[in-house]
Amino acid sequence: MFHGAIADQHSLTATDTRTLELLDRLGPQSAGEIAAHTGLAATSVTALIDRLEARGLVRRAADANDRRKVLVEPVPQRTAELNQPYAAIASATTSLMRRFDERELAAIAEFLNAGAEYAEKYVASPATDAKRRPGGEGTAPSKGNAR
Repeated sequence: MFHGAIADQHSLTATDTRTLELLDRLGPQSAGEIAAHTGLAATSVTALIDRLEARGLVRRAADANDRRKVLVEPVPQRTAELNQPYAAIASATTSLMRRFDERELAAIAEFLNAGAEYAEKYVASPATDAKRRPGGEGTAPSKGNAR
C-alpha cells in the first residue's frame, strides 16, 4: 500500500516506485538483478526500465567492471522527491524501535525473518504443490491456532 500511495502521487505504478527505492537502497543493478529482486519476468523488467528511463528517473550505464553489462541507476535529481516518504518512514521506524529493548527487538527480527523465509519458499514452490496450499501441510499457522 505504501508503494502504491507514493506511486499514485507521482503517476507511477507501485512496481515503479518499488524499483526506484530498490535502486536507491542497493545502488545500480542489472536488469537481471532487478528481475530477481522484484520477481518480474525479464520482458517486464525491460518495459519497466524503458518506462522509467522515458520519465528521466533512471539511466542505463555501462558497468565499469564488465563493459558487456549494463546497469540501471537512478537519476538523483529526479528521484529526490520520491525518496522523501521513504526517509520519513525510516525515521518513524527508528522512533518505534526505541520503544523496545534488545531482547524484544531480537524476537521481532526473528519473527519477521521467519515470515520472510516462509514467503520466499512459498513463492518459489509450484502452485500445484499440495504442501503449499492454504490449509495444507507446511503452511504458516492462522491467527486461530498461533501460539
